[in-house]
Amino acid sequence: MTEYEFSGKTVDEAVENGLKTLGLTREEAEIRVLEEGKKGGLFSKGTPARVAISKKKTDGERAVAFLEGMFDLLGVNATTELEENEENTKINVVTSNNYALIGHRGEVLDALQVLAGAVANIGREEYKRVVVDCENYREKRELTLRRLAQKLAEKAVRLGRKVSLEPMTPYERRIIHATLADSTEVKTASEGKEPNRFIVVIPNNLKPGADRTDRRGGKLRFDRNGKGGFNRDRRDDKRGGKGGYDRDRKFGSRD
Repeated sequence: MTEYEFSGKTVDEAVENGLKTLGLTREEAEIRVLEEGKKGGLFSKGTPARVAISKKKTDGERAVAFLEGMFDLLGVNATTELEENEENTKINVVTSNNYALIGHRGEVLDALQVLAGAVANIGREEYKRVVVDCENYREKRELTLRRLAQKLAEKAVRLGRKVSLEPMTPYERRIIHATLADSTEVKTASEGKEPNRFIVVIPNNLKPGADRTDRRGGKLRFDRNGKGGFNRDRRDDKRGGKGGYDRDRKFGSRD
């Protein structure tokens, strides 16, 4: 932030001189009073008032300054590109160490975005959305999630049972919900508590007794009664004995 110094007989005069020179209004300027100034007397010489004026940072510029400080703390060499309008702010981060700023499934990037959004909205009455991206990660991740949503919806309909995804952030869950919102074959619901909240894809052709959920896309086995898992009773013989080799039947009872 570049500051410029101006002087005048009074603080107000010094400020007016500075604003006129820089072409700024008071709302657009950061003003620091360096010296109040003193009037001269009969036997003393007065001193002028001095002020330092700089252009006030925008919401996005404050967020960028915060992020650059975080990069220094993390020891990551990165630069930023800012796109800003009245409603949204997008900050793209360029670095050779992508994983350090993105993290597992974007966890680090999401945390930086939350903090940058808080900084950008200081003093604002209406919340302004801030998006922090790195090497176009968010667009790629969104495309991956949309494809995954369609794939699991098809699987849920094909098998006639619920299918759930791994725990996701609220932002990623919204992408899944939005992708399948207009589907006529499935509906979606969020279950669990943060940070392990996940989405369940529920087919409209849900089979009776198939209420158990496939958490990772693997296959659950069901018996004729609709119960999942391995059915030991089917391996028992008709007399109620255990399945497998029956020593008593071959050699007789030892009692």
